[in-house]
Amino acid sequence: MDGKLVPWDDAKIHVLTHGLHYGMAIFEGIRAFSTPHGTAIFRLGEHIERFLNSAKIYRMDLGYSAGELAKACVETVRNNPAKECYIRPLAFTGYGEMGLNPLTSKISVAIATWEWPAYLGNESTNRGVRATVSSWTRIDSRSMPVQAKCAANYANSALAKMEALGSGYDEAILLNTQGMVAEGPGENIFRVKDEILSTPPASSGILRGITRDTVIQFARDLSIKFYRNDSTKEELYTSDEVFFSGTAAGIAKVREIDGRRIGYDGTPITDKIIKLYDQATHGTAKRYSKWLTPAKP
Repeated sequence: MDGKLVPWDDAKIHVLTHGLHYGMAIFEGIRAFSTPHGTAIFRLGEHIERFLNSAKIYRMDLGYSAGELAKACVETVRNNPAKECYIRPLAFTGYGEMGLNPLTSKISVAIATWEWPAYLGNESTNRGVRATVSSWTRIDSRSMPVQAKCAANYANSALAKMEALGSGYDEAILLNTQGMVAEGPGENIFRVKDEILSTPPASSGILRGITRDTVIQFARDLSIKFYRNDSTKEELYTSDEVFFSGTAAGIAKVREIDGRRIGYDGTPITDKIIKLYDQATHGTAKRYSKWLTPAKP
């Protein structure tokens, strides 16, 4: 917290913290994995770059360079016992003057780590999850900057998630204001049809996910035909394969959407990507070793 290691139970903020009231907080989700050479953080540089970009969009001066933030992530992982963990950098407008103007409040920066299994459950990479198209629409870039990973954006995600769970599903799928597929509440989405892999473009109002980018690079390396293109919910229903991607979720298969079964004939392309993602994150695919930052032996 603000440049110092603080015990978990002492990591506290004031109840009048500005970001708590007005959603002015930006964050990242990063994972550290166990590898043959010790614990390593996956794609740390790209996550820190997005963190700083989110701060720039919201006019937040964090007071730390990319190198300092990356070093702090490594130090936090190193000082916690878990060999594999989730890492949450967070910057928020702190206790100061109340009111909508955030520029009068100090910016605080914190980094926390904890053990967090697959966000959508261990079965998400094997059997897959059940999803539903949400009645809530993905926020529009004309209202909120969707390329900033801001806490305020995730109220939209929470509404969709609660609706999905309340209807007996595992996860939601949000459409954008044009009725095209956007993303999950906390994940990007991919579909496979006739051996062609596709995902919504950034112009659809999605967050450019780091795991999404990883999957796109895998597709090239595996010689899988790939496109960024818009799709309708009906096209999702008739997909051969569908999966979510995200740091928290990993690569999670979708076996059903609104009662329509997905993957009647297996999920061969998704399986290849899951296997390569596991190898890359755990340091057994040498060509992706550049994505791993050593954190501790």
